[in-house]
Amino acid sequence: MSLVATRSGAWTIPLLLILALAAAGAAAQQGSGSQTLDDKQLLGMRLFNQSCRVCHTKPQMVSPLYGPELSQSSLGGQASVMQEVISNGTPRMPGFKYHFEPAQIDAIVAFLKTIPAPPAPAPAGAAR
Repeated sequence: MSLVATRSGAWTIPLLLILALAAAGAAAQQGSGSQTLDDKQLLGMRLFNQSCRVCHTKPQMVSPLYGPELSQSSLGGQASVMQEVISNGTPRMPGFKYHFEPAQIDAIVAFLKTIPAPPAPAPAGAAR
C-alpha cells in the first residue's frame, strides 16, 4: 500500500511544477510580451482573467467573441474613459462598480494599457 502512495506522490511535485510553468507561460503571453508587469498590472491581469476574459478576448476554440477585443487603444486609449465604462457599463455590458473597488478597476485599466493593439484588418480589396 505504501508503494502505491509513494508512486502517486512522486508524480505530484512534477505535475504541479508543469502546471505552474504552463500558467506562468500563459500569463506571460497574455498581451504583455516581454514586458514585466508590476504588482498593480498583475492584479489587473488576475481580475481581467476572472471577470472580463470570457467576453473580451479572441476565442481559442468555437465560442464567439461577445465584446470587443481589449487593448491599450480601447476607448481611444483614455484611462478615464476605460474606468468609466468598467464602472458603469454600457447598454451591452454590465457595470462592475459594485463588484470591484476603484483601485481594482484602476488595476484592470493598468493591465489593459500593457496589451498591444490588435493589427488592423486587411482591406476587403487587398491582394491575396
